[in-house]
Amino acid sequence: MTGESTLVIVDAANVVGSVPDGWWRDRRGAAERLRDSLVPYASAGLPGLPGPLEIVLVVEGAAREAGSVPGVRVESARGEGDDLIVELVAGWASETGADRDCLVVTADRGLRQRAEAYGARCAGPRTVRPLPPSRS
Repeated sequence: MTGESTLVIVDAANVVGSVPDGWWRDRRGAAERLRDSLVPYASAGLPGLPGPLEIVLVVEGAAREAGSVPGVRVESARGEGDDLIVELVAGWASETGADRDCLVVTADRGLRQRAEAYGARCAGPRTVRPLPPSRS
């Protein structure tokens, strides 16, 4: 590792969809709430992955209007978000390879396989979206 920040690519549709909180009523708003919740991770890091991190949130469909904020770059997919994620991972692999780590956050098995083929690591949505406290 060269000390460059780790690239973290978040599959917005998959992470947002992992919690049934009514996100389907406002897809853009749900993506923006996820984006905003990712901001602290850019400097603080994630469990087992110290900051700073370069965070990229990939959005698609109705969420494409969500914009970037300091700490989180938003990339809007023209088509399928998975294809853009793989394109970003392939770009990472060709630019830096083993000199810089890449983590893709998704629960999508097919996307995980595609990203891992380029050398990226993968983690599930709970990495960036812990389960809400249970109501007893």
